[in-house]
Amino acid sequence: MGASDFSNLPHIGEAVRRKEDYRFLTGAGSYTDDINLANQSHAVFVRSPHAHAAIKRINTAKAESMPGVTKVFTGKDVEGKMGGLPCGWLITSTSGQPMKEPPHPILAQGKVRYVGDHVAMVVADTIEQAKNAAEAVEVDYDVLPAVVSVSDAAKATALHDIAPDNHCYKWAIGDKTAVDAVFAKAAHVTRLDLVNNRLIPNALEPRAAIGSYNRANDEYTLYVANQNPHVERLLMTAFVLGLPEHKVRVIAPDVGGGFGSKIFLYAEDVCLTWAAKQLNCSIKWTAERSESFLSDAHGRDHVSHAEMAMDSQGKFLALRVHTDANLGAYLSTFSTAVPTILYATLLAGQYATPQIYVEVDAWFTNTAPVDAYRGAGRPEATYLLERLVTRCAWELGLSQDEIRKRNFITSFPYQTPVALQYDVGDYHACMDKARALADVAGFDARRKASEARGLKRGIGYSSYIEACGIAPSNIAGALGARAGLFECGEVRVHPTGSVTVFTGSHSHGQGHETTFAQVVAARLGIAVEAVDVVHGDTGRVPFGMGTYGSRSISVGGAAIMKALDKIETKAKKIAAHLMEASAADVEFANGEFTVKGTDKKVTFGQVALTAYVPHNYPLDKLEPGLNETAFYDPTNFTFPAGTYICEVEVDPATGAVKVDRFTAVDDFGTIINPMIVEGQVHGGLVQGIGQALLENCVYDKDTGQLLTGSFMDYAMPRADDFPQFKLDTVCTPCSHNPLGTKGCGEAGAIGSPPAVINAVLDALKPLGVKDFDMPASPNRVWEAIQAAKA
Repeated sequence: MGASDFSNLPHIGEAVRRKEDYRFLTGAGSYTDDINLANQSHAVFVRSPHAHAAIKRINTAKAESMPGVTKVFTGKDVEGKMGGLPCGWLITSTSGQPMKEPPHPILAQGKVRYVGDHVAMVVADTIEQAKNAAEAVEVDYDVLPAVVSVSDAAKATALHDIAPDNHCYKWAIGDKTAVDAVFAKAAHVTRLDLVNNRLIPNALEPRAAIGSYNRANDEYTLYVANQNPHVERLLMTAFVLGLPEHKVRVIAPDVGGGFGSKIFLYAEDVCLTWAAKQLNCSIKWTAERSESFLSDAHGRDHVSHAEMAMDSQGKFLALRVHTDANLGAYLSTFSTAVPTILYATLLAGQYATPQIYVEVDAWFTNTAPVDAYRGAGRPEATYLLERLVTRCAWELGLSQDEIRKRNFITSFPYQTPVALQYDVGDYHACMDKARALADVAGFDARRKASEARGLKRGIGYSSYIEACGIAPSNIAGALGARAGLFECGEVRVHPTGSVTVFTGSHSHGQGHETTFAQVVAARLGIAVEAVDVVHGDTGRVPFGMGTYGSRSISVGGAAIMKALDKIETKAKKIAAHLMEASAADVEFANGEFTVKGTDKKVTFGQVALTAYVPHNYPLDKLEPGLNETAFYDPTNFTFPAGTYICEVEVDPATGAVKVDRFTAVDDFGTIINPMIVEGQVHGGLVQGIGQALLENCVYDKDTGQLLTGSFMDYAMPRADDFPQFKLDTVCTPCSHNPLGTKGCGEAGAIGSPPAVINAVLDALKPLGVKDFDMPASPNRVWEAIQAAKA
């Protein structure tokens, strides 16, 4: 079944209300912290108050003598008994040497390397007892100099012996010689320095975990707020604990948001699982918000220099980029892939730039580990490129839309100079629809109206592209991935014709239980209500790779479609026997099997019952049941794209920025549920605009203390920070998956930051402000205005 055929089926494109929302809205959801097990203790982690220090001595005697305390574990308890936390993606430096991969112990051994580093785990009968005991653990530190910025890393005190200059790797892509030759002859070169500010994820539900051990069968169970339980289990068993994988079950129940921060294997998860056997009890830990600020993997944190070479008409000839990426104190699970494979390969954007060269230096600093955060490399690439493209337009006297249209890719498939090949797209259509929806023609009148009120109005464009569903596994493996990137789907048809779907994709807000049900219902011609979706439990679901990188519907959904192909093939054989026909003559549509050229037909429900009550077909030719499993490994990424247009008003007296209008037109290919897609875009826009205007993770330069360690200091966006978004879509179905879908979960966070900042700078051009870095908070904007005046 082709993508175009699929999009015409019932239930596809319908705004079906989310099946899962009833339990969430009525308080019936089951999150990790809602679960309590028999014989359960509680854990509290003693965390480093210093960004960099040698541990001279840890005294746990007082803590262990306190009421209810079972045990205090330190690094000495685990040293030599297990491996450290692994990095899931190996990067090879331009020298041909592998990246520096220092040990990442689950409890600090000899040294702490960032504020919040794990020093000890206290286990007690109650959470209050564990907290009291944690305060009684005495740690003698020898404080060392700290470094938080990549610009200072090379000359700073080394965090790890393996990296004396704090350098992890130098990586590059593209033809440097060819790019340099083009720049030497270019009619015009635009240059830009920019910072992609560090972000703290702040999911509604903090991280939580419960480790449990069953002595009767020597099996472990970990309940955890995680986006990919099979990967969590694989990393924990194979790389850290050295356990047989079948002896560990990982259950990720309802998860209240992840945004990437719950993809990774964290030290707390391993500590709880390991200690559950040591103490023969279940151990529960739920992060407090202050812990989440300190220890959840952060996002972004790039410092870049970019240059674009053009001819006299603004045609792009070559792009040259250097980026310094902050990896934090340790290598998190996928941290090394973010500023390389997921960033540099997207710097072609929507533009037919013939030559591109990108160089990335990655550094260790005394800050929390940095890893994938909504978009993971794609927002960083889009921000750099779209800021640069707008700067090119201004320097050449062109409008923001005109320079983009002059350089858009128009012929597909298109091979970029940075490895990726785009299969389909229509970038002009997205731009034209966005301009119409945004009423760009009326902008001058709105700008004059703002001027009359003493305000400056600006308009900003961003034409983004992203790569979703990292693929295929063999290519990803050649690029350093230490895991496959396929997905699994199992479809189990019950005797009554209802269906249960088991998927390796994990839902933590995306609405999979509805979207996947729509896919199955459409294909089998049954009601959406007749389909249940099971996920998040390695004990029930075949091995799958979880949810990240906007892969769920395009990879997980495609695996389900392949399983449905098998279901249909077998069901046709049963139907053929019932109708006394050849299986080759049986057709299936809208829940009915028919014989070509006749009026014979049987329903899907009849076939399902026959499969389990096989009185009417020969068992020697067809075994009972209607249950199929399939794996799908995509042949390419999917490439969502779009154009976003933002209008802001800036108050020159205070620096306050108001997003007055925001228009987003996206190409997500086939859309299964437009309401869910709209919700995903809304959420992404809020996070992207939040980064552009409000959010900024700041460490003290001298001490490495986190200065934005609470909601008092880290500004999260609120509803009244946004206008009513105007959304629309263009559809060019993906050419290589059976649904024709592309990812949609991260687009809003990818395309919005440069649109906002381009709009702010457009507003401030008359005041002489040429540039500043995110976030465009009132004080930063006001300071830029004053500096321009001076």
